[in-house]
Amino acid sequence: MLDLVIRGGQVVTPDGVGSWDVGIEGEKIAALAAPGSLPADAAQVIDATGQLVIPGGIDPHVHTAWPIPGLDGGVLSSAGPGQVSRAAICGGTTTLADFAVWEPGLSLAQAIAKKEEVWREGYTDHALHVMLQGAVPADVIAQMPEAISGGYPSFKIFTTDVRPVGKGRMVRLGHLWAVMQSAARHGGILAIHAEDDDLVMYMYERAEVEGLTDIRHMPMVHSVMSEDIAFRRVMRLARYVEGAAIYMVHVSAAPGVDAIAEARADGLAVYGETLHHYATFTADAYMRPDGVIYHTYPSLKHEEDRQRIWRGLVDGSLSTVATDELCTPRAIKVRSRHVADATGGHVGVETRVPIIYTEGVSKRGMSLERFVAVTSTNAAKLLGLYPRKGAIAVGSDADLVLFDPRVRRTLRSADLHGSDYSAWDGWEIHGWPSLVMLRGRVAVENGQLKAQAGDGRAIPRKLAVSIQNGTV
Repeated sequence: MLDLVIRGGQVVTPDGVGSWDVGIEGEKIAALAAPGSLPADAAQVIDATGQLVIPGGIDPHVHTAWPIPGLDGGVLSSAGPGQVSRAAICGGTTTLADFAVWEPGLSLAQAIAKKEEVWREGYTDHALHVMLQGAVPADVIAQMPEAISGGYPSFKIFTTDVRPVGKGRMVRLGHLWAVMQSAARHGGILAIHAEDDDLVMYMYERAEVEGLTDIRHMPMVHSVMSEDIAFRRVMRLARYVEGAAIYMVHVSAAPGVDAIAEARADGLAVYGETLHHYATFTADAYMRPDGVIYHTYPSLKHEEDRQRIWRGLVDGSLSTVATDELCTPRAIKVRSRHVADATGGHVGVETRVPIIYTEGVSKRGMSLERFVAVTSTNAAKLLGLYPRKGAIAVGSDADLVLFDPRVRRTLRSADLHGSDYSAWDGWEIHGWPSLVMLRGRVAVENGQLKAQAGDGRAIPRKLAVSIQNGTV
């Protein structure tokens, strides 16, 4: 007997959109059937009339318990997985991808275990990218196949130190080549923050000399040119590594989208991630008195970049929408307007799915299939979670969201669960989750959190062959 049947909704599946009934048994989707055809003796029947039934969202890029170094030498920390995942699940996201940071003196296995321990408090399921940094030693690169086979096939790389403080994360081209070769041979993918470090650090120096240190000058430091050059350099390197799969994170500028589109047209396994932050704000936001709350790295760009990002989301040049979540109180976020000391990241996991529906589907006519693809399915495929996650299909985890497009609400930070501020405070939203399920259990219902800390699980992953051949 089925444990639960969802009836009456418009269901978005890998085979299209239709008015199917969804049957759930235990933690899995057990049936998709014509309306009214599933047994009526299910333990529970949920009426989804007028609502969308979509897979739980997947945010492929969040940072929890992340260090925030300051120019004064101090180091703060962002919120942990409990706070971040609670906000995420309230907004319809049921799986988060965080980062296990390798540091000298650790093995990759130790770095993973250290982060997994922190995630015991999670409300959502999670995956971990392994972040490599600096001059990655040969013996650490030799550990990559074991990490991949153990369910951790994605590796984070920075081509810049991002800021003048907290240096040491940049991986130079030679080491990037070695890491890329290992990932390609053994079924891994590289998630790359690509900016040209020479340009970025030069512009920090120039900004200081010329007195252009206010946050409004951030696009001059983390520039369109820097993204363009770095993206094309990484993609040129990938052409020399057979089987290389690269995932360009937080694409912020039109030339970045163009570079990805050109590489994909050439058959390269290159994928692009943007943020709903870049899709909704421009550098003009930095001019506001609280302009720093709109900042993450790389910087916000210009209206032509924002419009190109939306075209990329619709036409498939971009694959996913993430957040680059870095959950802090407002006081930490606004502590400095200095270009070299601005706190990156933002509080966005709860608003991601509703914002993309509002701005993409409701206002721009994005199809429901693309909406689900960029907020869930593509991330599942690229990270090796599919079809367990990211799909309403028989055998998939019953991570389901009943999303009500009839809801009209004004976002208020006081009503959200991440922090005491939101960059989207005052935004009018078209649609909001009425019910969120994680593996067959109700996690959120009519705005009330039912899940508990620790309900989430670590999800082992294995990339499909299609990732390496660029067909996703």
